[in-house]
Parts: sequence; C-alpha cells; structure tokens
Amino acid sequence: MEKNDRKALLLGLSAVLLWSTAATAFKLALAGLTVLQLVFVAVLTSALALLVALGVQGKLGQLRAGFARQPLHYLTMGLLNPLAYYCILLAAYDRLPAQQAQVINYTWAITLALLCIPILGQRLGRRDWLAVAMGYLGVLVIATEGAPWSLQFTDGPGVALALASTLLWAVFWLLSARAKGDATLNLTGYFLCAVPPALILCLWQGGGMPALDRSFLAAVYVGLFEMGVTWMLWATALRSASNVTRVGNLIFLAPLLSLVLISQVLGEAIHPATLFGLAMILPGIVLQQRGRAS
Repeated sequence: MEKNDRKALLLGLSAVLLWSTAATAFKLALAGLTVLQLVFVAVLTSALALLVALGVQGKLGQLRAGFARQPLHYLTMGLLNPLAYYCILLAAYDRLPAQQAQVINYTWAITLALLCIPILGQRLGRRDWLAVAMGYLGVLVIATEGAPWSLQFTDGPGVALALASTLLWAVFWLLSARAKGDATLNLTGYFLCAVPPALILCLWQGGGMPALDRSFLAAVYVGLFEMGVTWMLWATALRSASNVTRVGNLIFLAPLLSLVLISQVLGEAIHPATLFGLAMILPGIVLQQRGRAS
C-alpha cells in the first residue's frame, strides 16, 4: 500500500475516537442486556459488517479458501477472541464502574510483555520490570480507590475478570501475529466462527433473544465501532503510515477521551485514584515499549 501520512493520521484518529466510546457503549448496552446477549448481538453485527467489507473488496473467495485451508485455526481463534475475551471483559464491566474496567483493560500491553517470557523465551530487562511494577501498582490504586495497601477492592471478582481479559487479549495478539494471510480476512473468519457458539450461549444461559430497544442499539454500536469497523480503520492507518510508531501512539488518547465520555454520558464521578492509576499505567506502557525496542 502506498504511504500517506495524512490519511494514516485521520484514520488513526477516527479509530481512537470510536474506541474511546466503547466503555460508555458497554455500560449503556448492559443496562438492558445480559453479558451473553450483548456478546451475541455485537459479534453478529461485527461479523456481518466485516463480510460486507470483504464483499466490497472482492475477497469473499479468499475467505472461503482460508476456511478450507485451516478451519481449526479459525474456530480456535474465534472461541478465544471475540467469544471468550468479550464474555470476560463485559462481565468485568457488568461488575465494575466503567472507569475502573476501562483503565485496567489497558494493561494488556504489560501482560503481553510478561507472556513473552514463557512463550517466546524473551528476557525482561530492568526497564521492563519497572514498567510492570508501575502498571500493576496503578491497577491496585484504581481497584482500591486510592488505598492500595488496604487491599479492599471495589469488586474483587470484577478486577480479576478485567485482568483476565488482558491475559486473553495478549494470548490472542501473540497467536494472531503468527497467523498467515490477510489480517482482515482472518478477523472476519474468527468472528464468523464465534457467532454460532455466541448464539447458543445467549439462548442457553443468557436470557434468550434480546428485545429491540435502546440497549440492543447500543450492542449493535459496540459490534460496529468497538469491534469490526474500527479494527479495519486502525489496520489501514498502520499500513498507510510511513512511521507506524507515530500513529500507534495515538492509542494513548483513547483512555483519556473515554473518561470524559464516562463522566458526561454515564454520569460517573471520576475518582482521583482512577486518574492517578492511569498516570502510572500509561507511562509504564510507554516505558515497556521502549524497553522492547532498545
């Protein structure tokens, strides 16, 4: 693809703005839907949107060929993400204030660094371990609302679910980075494979098919703008950029913008501990990334 930094910047900013709305959309959807209903509607919406995009690009034949070549890969990855990942992440949002779940979820990059030790055989340097300490101390500050040494969590299971979601995302990222083929084709295959089990879970344990109300529309929004479409925007932005790092750094705007929306739309009062914890987590991620690059 021909490099176009202006296009990359616009697409990257668009993706970040859309992702910053995700936490608010999660909570609006969960106000009237169960976790499994939300997962089903969002995954189905995203799968359909990705299929339309592939159809416009004339790549549906390539998708069929990919399924025929490695069906088990698509099924396994689809069960991991989006199915298991979003079930766990949204269960965390269902229990925690949006500000806590959203900020804790951003520690996935630090979790990824830790997973590189057993999976890739990498060794972490002092800078990496400092980043890990900053990130998880930030989580502790947020989860205890500013009293980290008390270990009195707002919701212990919710915090555990939020941290577990970072583990699933990091595992998915490592596996998908090794996958062959077009990233959009693969992502579409993963979502398509997740639709049937998501439907079964929704009907079996999720309360059945959801009503067509405002929460349903919020779930459709999640499917479009937290999942499929926004990932395509982000991937295109990275491919269009002559300097991937410059575009990649835009992602650090998302949690800050998200907190503004959480405050203004959901009416959550942003706790000072959330801001303090975020001020530890984001520099920790930057420090960890520079550590891996050096």
